[in-house]
Amino acid sequence: MSKDVLVFCEQRDGILQKVSLELLGEGKKLAATLGQNLVALVLGHNIEGLCKTLVEHGADEVIYVDSEYLSDYITEPYTKALTSVLSSRAFEIVLIGATAIGRDLAPRAAARIKTGLTADCTSLDIDEETKNLLMTRPAFGGNIMATIICPDHRPQMASIRPGVMVAPEPNAALKGEVHKFEVAFEPKDKNVTILETVKSTKKNKDITEAKILVSGGRGTGKEGFATLQALASVLGAEVSASRASVDAGFAEKDRQVGQTGKTVRPAVYFACGISGAIQHVAGMEESELIIAINKNASAPIFDVADTGIVGDMHRIIPKLTARLEKLV
Repeated sequence: MSKDVLVFCEQRDGILQKVSLELLGEGKKLAATLGQNLVALVLGHNIEGLCKTLVEHGADEVIYVDSEYLSDYITEPYTKALTSVLSSRAFEIVLIGATAIGRDLAPRAAARIKTGLTADCTSLDIDEETKNLLMTRPAFGGNIMATIICPDHRPQMASIRPGVMVAPEPNAALKGEVHKFEVAFEPKDKNVTILETVKSTKKNKDITEAKILVSGGRGTGKEGFATLQALASVLGAEVSASRASVDAGFAEKDRQVGQTGKTVRPAVYFACGISGAIQHVAGMEESELIIAINKNASAPIFDVADTGIVGDMHRIIPKLTARLEKLV
């Protein structure tokens, strides 16, 4: 019989990725609903020290695989390690972050253990009658939300977007078991050699980590993004964008907020020249304070905004920036 919820906890250079902690919070809720335990799995080299952090974030059990084969992310060794753990016992649910690594790893593992995978989920729930996992994700270009089930195979696997779930606060009083899992790696498993690791030198932070976001839409225009950047600089914020402005070439893809972009939860979200299409709202509606600036008084963005300003953002933003410069 399948039991327990497993969360693959991604680490890079010995640092746990935020999405892993977010998934521990969501996994704990699912496990509690099913009356099961939450198991965290971490792969890497010299990563035993991360196990304590995983317990403090709610894991009832931590499994770690420590090997030089896992020093860097290489598809085959990581897939072998993950599938070895999943094949060792019957898990009910497996959750993986929809990061660059997760999107490469999850489908390979699902294929090898012969189960399904729902990718890029934005919501998870348990069906009260069947106890199946309800996995919801955008479909048809983000125009609808599809809820998918996997009733005939176990484990039920899903990859979840970073920023969608809320990471629990660590609790040093929590207790959990820690187990080292041995995987019989062979030289042929390391079928790729990493010659050099090139890290990004971009100064812009990941928008999912930003406390304040100044976001521009189609109405911003290319020149308008320079205006938004000036405001962001004063506030110590990051600039983000709607899909329409990214498609128009006003901003880079990694700045996009929405169902087909990133999900964000900043303390303050400025929506400038953004109409408020449902696809965009789905990616930012959990922001603590939403300030909308739009010339159209009936724009849907005002339905979710805490504060709304009806007017031309090209006139309002420079004045706001100038006023804030005097205050800081």
